[in-house]
Amino acid sequence: MYKDLDEQALARHCSERDRMAEDELYRRYADRVYTLCRRYVADGEEAKDLMLDTLIQALDKIGTYTYSGKGSLYGWIRRIAINKSINLIRRRRWRTVHMDLWIQDSIPDPTEEEMEAIPKEKLLEWIAALPEMRRAVFNLYCLDGYSHKDIGKMLGISETGSTSILAKARKQLKGQIKQYLKEQDR
Repeated sequence: MYKDLDEQALARHCSERDRMAEDELYRRYADRVYTLCRRYVADGEEAKDLMLDTLIQALDKIGTYTYSGKGSLYGWIRRIAINKSINLIRRRRWRTVHMDLWIQDSIPDPTEEEMEAIPKEKLLEWIAALPEMRRAVFNLYCLDGYSHKDIGKMLGISETGSTSILAKARKQLKGQIKQYLKEQDR
């Protein structure tokens, strides 16, 4: 019965503290939330903890959720997960990030044809291997669509700092792409 509920009904049942509805919410969203958290933190156990914290907070605050169309429940949960991930990164800021504002990036951008030759799993592996702050900025800007101004506010850095960190992340990824293509004889 619960697996057939639409988002709006599922949220309503969860707000009534229906245990089976809460279990269904977990089944529907745990994997997606874990994958999202894993984009921000390198450690799988930390990502699992963030996923669990996210879903617990979502269930605690489900009464504040307002249905706004199909997919809005996941969008609401996704926002909680991103905020939790960013807060974790912000708490770790004692590790200072050297901000080299004048990066000379002499590596040419890969062509569309070269990019198509790279397996998606390889790209995801390279993104996951970026240092934490670079990975966070890269994900927020390139995958989640935030502006440098918003990223700066979220991470407690300047807009210029966000731009610089993104440039470093892109440079690192371009280097890995070029190395991969070279090894593949392309």
